Amino acid sequence: MFMDPNVLAAGPLCLDCRPPVRGGAHVMGVLNVTPDSFSDGGLYLDTEKAVTRAFAMVSEGATIIDVGGASSRPKGTTYGQGASLISADEECHRILPVIAGLAERLPRVWISVDTFRSEVAAAALDAGAHMLNDITALRFDPAMARVAAEADAPLVLMHSVGMPGEMPHVATSENILADVGAALSTALDQARAAGCRQLLVDPGFGFGKTIVDNLRLMAHVDYFLALGHPVLIGVSRKSSIGHAAVGEEASQDTIPPPGERLPGSLAVTGIAVQAGASIVRTHDVAATRQFLNVLDATIRSADGQISAP
Repeated sequence: MFMDPNVLAAGPLCLDCRPPVRGGAHVMGVLNVTPDSFSDGGLYLDTEKAVTRAFAMVSEGATIIDVGGASSRPKGTTYGQGASLISADEECHRILPVIAGLAERLPRVWISVDTFRSEVAAAALDAGAHMLNDITALRFDPAMARVAAEADAPLVLMHSVGMPGEMPHVATSENILADVGAALSTALDQARAAGCRQLLVDPGFGFGKTIVDNLRLMAHVDYFLALGHPVLIGVSRKSSIGHAAVGEEASQDTIPPPGERLPGSLAVTGIAVQAGASIVRTHDVAATRQFLNVLDATIRSADGQISAP
């Protein structure tokens, strides 16, 4: 049976990513169950607080909740030594009660698990998750593809440089579009060979790229549409947004902290969605949902698809 790669399914749930997505794009809310994530570390370690936060994000317009138990904060001038690599047992201890709670209490909401370990992914799917989000695009643990294939679960393949626990803050590239595109194409081939049918790609804003390269990736999301799968982007509150907000010559102490980077995050989000991104991962669900709704209404009004209010 023919399956449109832009229409994702998990049990009774369906996520239509065929462009143009109604409302501009689907919103994926970030739920970090970690003590050390760069923006919201330590806020949702308690299971009930995490579930309450997920409820709030759904009420604000999130279609997907992305649960993560291991920080991917890179090392470098911005974040120092970066995040340490934790054990699979600790990762499961953090996320499984949250995923089980969400699956029971929010049965119509997509639950994604942000992990690069196959054993954590399998346990998360058993607990009620629907989608896997691998920031290493199978480089850390190729068995992630087998787990996704056996469950017929959508799998996000994100480009990054380095490995968890040793991710560099900045790596240079002569041609960032070609480099990221080639790496994602290789990962897609690997996933298909393992039997995966439902795949998404993420160019990996902020994961080992320069500020300019990060912005270039978002301006050219359409380049990655040629890979034949939905494109997910995650720019929310990242350091490149803060640096771009004040300019290259600004001093470090003038860069806005993560919680003050929403305007810049929305600016880049708008460019990426207009270029074809269909899922936006964000900490700021309500503002992002409103922004996308107005962007979509404006575009459709200009195209004559709807009447102006």
